[in-house]
Amino acid sequence: MLHPQARALLDLIASRNLPQVWEQTPADARESYRARRFFTQPDPTDMADVQALSAEGPHGPIPLRLYRPLPASAGPLPVLVYYHGGGWVIGDLDTHDSLCRDLASAAGCTVVSVDYRMGPEHRFPAAVDDCLAATHWVARNAASLNVDAARLAIGGDSAGGNLAAVVAIAARNEGTLPIAFQLLIYPATVMRRFTHSSNVNGQGLLLTVDSMRYFHDHYIDDDRHDQDWRAAPLLCEDLSKLPPALVLVAGYDPLRDEGLAYAQRLTQAGNKASLISFERQIHGFITMGKVLDEANEAVAICAGALKRALG
Repeated sequence: MLHPQARALLDLIASRNLPQVWEQTPADARESYRARRFFTQPDPTDMADVQALSAEGPHGPIPLRLYRPLPASAGPLPVLVYYHGGGWVIGDLDTHDSLCRDLASAAGCTVVSVDYRMGPEHRFPAAVDDCLAATHWVARNAASLNVDAARLAIGGDSAGGNLAAVVAIAARNEGTLPIAFQLLIYPATVMRRFTHSSNVNGQGLLLTVDSMRYFHDHYIDDDRHDQDWRAAPLLCEDLSKLPPALVLVAGYDPLRDEGLAYAQRLTQAGNKASLISFERQIHGFITMGKVLDEANEAVAICAGALKRALG
């Protein structure tokens, strides 16, 4: 049932005998991830405005990139604060540039992408601290950014989906940062994986058991942190009173079951949560719209959910 386009992509990667992420240094892995975007990602969508910004954070300045869609609007737009994927080790503003542009354009909202600190240089919970601080900064500076703080959403893919889930919980706990919606794209919600999907999808499908261990060990430096809800939001005892959510998962993803479980717990806790599963797809597919048609469908679904939630 693996989508033929996904199968062709995996076969092509295997035929080139490229080094696995876990065989590379973080610096080399980051460069590889950055370079391959030109092969799999659509051409960047034109924007009315793209700005480089910087937010204050507890560990120092946090680089941001703001996208304002066409057609240009004089009034404040709703805003999505986006945290990129990459296992808390790789990924940056450039690797998710096309996705942020497409979400901004299709949802009719401003997107602010966050270049949070990553491991191994900056261990847990530095990424959490940066994402929360950046989101507060966007809300505080809504007027100067020409965005509507009352229509603020958060989102991310993979590690970024993990961070979005954590920011939503932290914001609820603080009570000072209203969030209207959370977009969780194949989120990592646990650190210790014993799920069926991590067993059956853990080899040969892009994200592997070895790469997950590599990412974990570069992000987490104390096993006790595996039980901290800021690393593993599925372990948070109270998931009530959280923003409405869309959880998107992929059928051939090791993280599938923990995404399903998080969506279920959100609903059981009384939240409005929808689940979409692309049964024939692999982890990371949503950024690969140049070679995977269903990636473009997934972006359209996410953008539609954002547009409805943010008005």
